[in-house]
Amino acid sequence: MPQLDLFQHDPPDSTRQHSGRAVASRMRLDARSWVDHEPGWLAEHEALFDALRRGMQWRAERRAMFDTVIEVPRLTATIPDDGPCPPALERAHGALERRYRRRFESIRLAWYRDGRDSVAMHGDRIGRRIADTVVAILSLGAPRRFLLKPATGGRALRFDLGGGDLLVMGGACQRTWRHGIPKVRSAGPRISIQLRESREYA
Repeated sequence: MPQLDLFQHDPPDSTRQHSGRAVASRMRLDARSWVDHEPGWLAEHEALFDALRRGMQWRAERRAMFDTVIEVPRLTATIPDDGPCPPALERAHGALERRYRRRFESIRLAWYRDGRDSVAMHGDRIGRRIADTVVAILSLGAPRRFLLKPATGGRALRFDLGGGDLLVMGGACQRTWRHGIPKVRSAGPRISIQLRESREYA
């Protein structure tokens, strides 16, 4: 679907940080869920990756699982709690709020250091409280495979997200679908930026 049809209400200055690609692809997952995928959306992705890698207070989280506590296989940070928002991300944040007509209150980051870092298939907690929600993911650094699978089971959709790629899940996607980043044998460092409508349910 042409970008001007999807995002016809974008102001002219909202595309300044984009790479110039003219097409964003929207896929209807089911009657209530959809996903937008736009490769190369952010032209400033390399500089933003470096700014976030150096400027954030990255944390290693631990999580209880059954009768033990394990280390979450990635580093995390939150803006502004763990560091300031770089100008390139401020511009991208504003453009996405205008594009989707949503207020993204939460900016969370995940640093996948290598192929051993991952996240299991899940639906974001915000979907439990908000039936119609939009979650935007901006990918920086080395490419990684992003899986999207129906919660009831079935074949997974695969997106190879590289530097500057944008993926946006909307509608009931957090309730009816699951997403994750699987482990791989070898991969370079990647930072995932997640924009959500609520800090409480990120």
